[in-house]
Amino acid sequence: MQKHVKFDIPKDLGEKILQAVETARNSGKLRRGVNETTKAIEKGIAQLVVIAGDVEPEEIVMHLPGLCEEKNIPYAYVPSKLELGRSSGIDVGASAIAIVDAGEGKNSIKGIVSSLEQIKKAG
Repeated sequence: MQKHVKFDIPKDLGEKILQAVETARNSGKLRRGVNETTKAIEKGIAQLVVIAGDVEPEEIVMHLPGLCEEKNIPYAYVPSKLELGRSSGIDVGASAIAIVDAGEGKNSIKGIVSSLEQIKKAG
């Protein structure tokens, strides 16, 4: 586990998160990449931030969890940049993604957020 990953995400929840990214890509709105994600957090428009666990060097994404906590925006980790990039509709890896508009995935985002809160409380 990388130092920037503050808590483990169960495999099934990770798959739900990637699915939510895909749904938001198709019916809502995403911001791809660390810079765009950071801007979405700072503007307070991100509904969920997804960070890849295999980012090298990890300093690239280390500021995101703190920023999310400051703005009360839920965030999660997925194991791979490539998986995150693919589910967001690009053929290269993405270190971070912000779901700005969940589109048809609003309910699945709510479920993911409540699961994340339980994981954080347990941790």
